[in-house]
Amino acid sequence: MENNQEILSADSLYHVYESKAEDGNVVALRGLHMSVKSGEAVAVVGPSGSGKSTLLKCLGGLMKPSAGSVSLTGRNMTRLTGAELVELRRKTVSFIFQEGNLLPNMSALDNVAQPLRHQGVSPREAKRRAGELLIDLGLESRMHGLPAMLSGGEQQRVAIARALITNPKLILADEPTGSLDPITSREVLALFKRLHEEENVSFLLVTHSSEVADFCDRALELRDGRFIAQHGEGFEVAELAESRELLIDEMGMVSLPPDILLEMGGPGRWVVDEVAERRLVLESAEDEVISVFDKSRRILSSDCPACKYEYDDTNVQSCPECGATRPLVKA
Repeated sequence: MENNQEILSADSLYHVYESKAEDGNVVALRGLHMSVKSGEAVAVVGPSGSGKSTLLKCLGGLMKPSAGSVSLTGRNMTRLTGAELVELRRKTVSFIFQEGNLLPNMSALDNVAQPLRHQGVSPREAKRRAGELLIDLGLESRMHGLPAMLSGGEQQRVAIARALITNPKLILADEPTGSLDPITSREVLALFKRLHEEENVSFLLVTHSSEVADFCDRALELRDGRFIAQHGEGFEVAELAESRELLIDEMGMVSLPPDILLEMGGPGRWVVDEVAERRLVLESAEDEVISVFDKSRRILSSDCPACKYEYDDTNVQSCPECGATRPLVKA
């Protein structure tokens, strides 16, 4: 990234969910440090229950952290009044959630136009711009339908259009392509890529999808409320967990501090060379390190893996013979 100015940052971020259950309170975030630079795309990946959605809500000012601070365009959100926070978010950030959160009594067109109306744009102009964006996302024939009349994928595309309509500087998204078919997912990612590269929009995406993560400049791996690894450009070990604790959960899953993982050569397969009380020696089981963040360029496959049909048109997204979705392969 040419621009090193931070648009979003978090310092010593903790969040605890209070519970009266036998197991007690749940610590979802454990002292996280992170930043997103202006024009940068960052993915947060990790298993369910690792704290990804909680992190996204804290970073967007939708949930107040138990401790620590979050800054958006240099302003500490945890110290702003409710009105100040709403105004800062309205000028800077848009959200995309898995559920869509569309207003049920408004058409797709009105849902997308609504944020512009809050900014004082005339209803006529707001609808015009909303219509253009819905057409870009393949929803021209559905723009007057209520959310209940739309499929899950169509609702998600409307939610994406609503997030983009205000030309935000930063987009925070929780599984933005989770309910989309592969072809629509690629179209949305192509739109994200254009906004990222041509209009310098920043992204923070929570995702399980390797395609979504590969779109980003770097990926942060979250487990048990801590960042345990980082992949991609601009690698900073200091942004990850500062403790050198070795975490082993009840299932035997091990989380290594990032600096130790780097010294070992990165993630991969390991065998136990020696084991004794309070001592464990590991040895690499392979010569090559397994990468969880593959930035290789991907292209559409030249033939269909289902029926072996050979494509002539490089832009066809599904097989004309059997209808299978055309896969992406490494170039």
